[in-house]
Amino acid sequence: MEAADWASLSDEQLLERRISKLGLKLEGTTLEPLIKQLYDELSAKGLTFHPPTHIGDEWFVPVGIPAIFIPFFLAHNRLRGLERSMMLEVEGETPEWFMKLKRHEAAHAYSYAYQLQRKKKWQKFFGRTSHESTPTFYRPRPFSRSYVMHLDDWYAQAHPDEDFAETFAIWLTPDLNWRERYAGWRALRKLEYVDELMKSLVGQPPVHMPKYRPADYNCLNIKLKTYYARKRKLFEDTYPDFYDVDLRQLFSAQTGPGRIHASSYLRRTRRRLLNSVCQWTNEKKFRVNKLLARLIDRSDELDLHVSNDDPQQDFRVASYITTRVMNYLFTGKFKRTK
Repeated sequence: MEAADWASLSDEQLLERRISKLGLKLEGTTLEPLIKQLYDELSAKGLTFHPPTHIGDEWFVPVGIPAIFIPFFLAHNRLRGLERSMMLEVEGETPEWFMKLKRHEAAHAYSYAYQLQRKKKWQKFFGRTSHESTPTFYRPRPFSRSYVMHLDDWYAQAHPDEDFAETFAIWLTPDLNWRERYAGWRALRKLEYVDELMKSLVGQPPVHMPKYRPADYNCLNIKLKTYYARKRKLFEDTYPDFYDVDLRQLFSAQTGPGRIHASSYLRRTRRRLLNSVCQWTNEKKFRVNKLLARLIDRSDELDLHVSNDDPQQDFRVASYITTRVMNYLFTGKFKRTK
C-alpha cells in the first residue's frame, strides 16, 4: 500500500496502522507556510535562530532540546478528521490557533538554545525553573494582572517556564501592541524584560545546540488505536463520577404527563450543552462529553425524569456542569454537594 493510500481507509482500518509508517512529512503541507511565518516573525525581530520543527505525538519541546514537535494529525486532513472523531476537536487546527501554539513552543526552544532560564534576571521575573514538567493541576488566579493572557486556562500561571513562554508569545505576536494591552499590569514588566532580553540576542547564534535524533522524541512507533486508547484514557481519568445527590437536585423520580426520562433530555441536548460548557470553561470537548455520558448513564440507573417543556432546564444543567468543571480546574477535585 502506498504511503498516502491509507487516507481512503475507514476509521476502524486506519486505527490499525502504525503512525510511523504513514509517511508523514511537513513539506508540501498547509503547515509549511505557517512554520515559515514563525521564522519570518523571529527574523523581523533580528533573531537568527529558527527552531527546527518535527512531527511528534503532541505539541512539545523536549527538555534541553531546542526543537519544536507538532502533533502528527495536523499533517494530513484525513488524520485531522480522525482526531476530531476520536477527541471531538483538533488542537491547533486553524492558522490562528496553530501560530499561538507555535510561538509558545518557540519560547521553550529559545530557553534551551540560549540557556535563558539560568540567568539571574530571568529567575527574578519568572521564578526558578526545574526539569519537572508543567503540573497537570494548578490553582490559577483568573483576575491576576501579573501574567499575560495567551493560551487558555491561564497557562502562564502553571510554571515559570510557561510564564516565560506565554510572555514571549505575546511579545512576538505581530501587530499586537502589548505595551498598550498590558498598561498598568505587573505583567508589563515581564514583557519589557523579554523585549530587552531578546534585543540582546539579535544576530547571536545559539550557545546550546545538542545533537539529537527526532525519532527518539516523536513517540510515533505505535498504532493509532494505541495512541487514542492512551489519550482517551488520560482524558477520561481527569474527573471522578458525579454524585447522585446532584442528579436528584437537577431531576426527579416524578413521572406523569409532560415528563420524560432525564437521559432522553440529555441525549437530545447533548451537543448544545457540550458547546456551552466548553465555551465558558475552555475545557477539552472530549472530557466534557465523557461527563455528559456519565450523567446520562447514571440518570438512567436512577430512573430520573424531567419536564419536557421547562425553558430553564438547559441553563440549570449547563450551569451545574460548568461549576463542577471550573471547581475541578482550580482545586483538582470536585466538592461534594451538601
